Amino acid sequence: MRILLSPSETKSVGGSGDPLDLAALSLPALTDTRRSVADSLVAMCGDDPAGARSVLGLSDTLAQEVTLDARLRSSPTAPALSRYTGVLYDALDQASFTRATRSRAESRLWIGSALFGLLAAADPIPHYRLSAGTRLPGLGTLRSVWKPSLTAATADWADELVVDLRSGGYHQLGPVPGAVTVDVVTQYPDGTRKVVSHFSKHHKGLLARSLAISRAEMADVQSLLRVARRAGHTLEYTSATSLTMVTEP
Repeated sequence: MRILLSPSETKSVGGSGDPLDLAALSLPALTDTRRSVADSLVAMCGDDPAGARSVLGLSDTLAQEVTLDARLRSSPTAPALSRYTGVLYDALDQASFTRATRSRAESRLWIGSALFGLLAAADPIPHYRLSAGTRLPGLGTLRSVWKPSLTAATADWADELVVDLRSGGYHQLGPVPGAVTVDVVTQYPDGTRKVVSHFSKHHKGLLARSLAISRAEMADVQSLLRVARRAGHTLEYTSATSLTMVTEP
């Protein structure tokens, strides 16, 4: 079973790991694409910091993000699961994992990335700033860059249960055929339902935690539903590849 998460704009800074080694990351078929994206990002941030802030959509108060991108290859690394922060990762609460639950979580969790494509939870990465909608010099859209590589790299996942919790922009970088997606809706007392981004991230984090640390082996949607419902989540079966998670306001 594999659970795919969105990254976050906010990330921890620093780390105790050696500098980035692209060849050491999971899914080595992505190495060449990772190198192309990293080269473009580092060159842009090093050669034209002001222009890079505009391309990356950063305010002047976030100028340090450009400096960190320029130092991408020399900065210390940390495991991807502890590098990303924010609403979803607060709900996932990886800091509370025991040795056993961390082992299960690291074997199941994957994180989408505009810079790295897909990362295993334990992959060591530096702090960086790059969003799925960014156009880097000489590369065009990141969707056009990543989709062929990601499709090929995940082709052998076809016989596994893949739960894709990535948001739209990161899902579009490389959809995994046959993956189960989950839509999160908030149901109000009058019966109406709405999608609220903040709550969606929070509840996807809670769901990911329940699935990632479970001792149960999940090979299909029905076993996923059993685990999720036992953990207290309200999931509705929409189709073989689509579920709806219903939350309260």
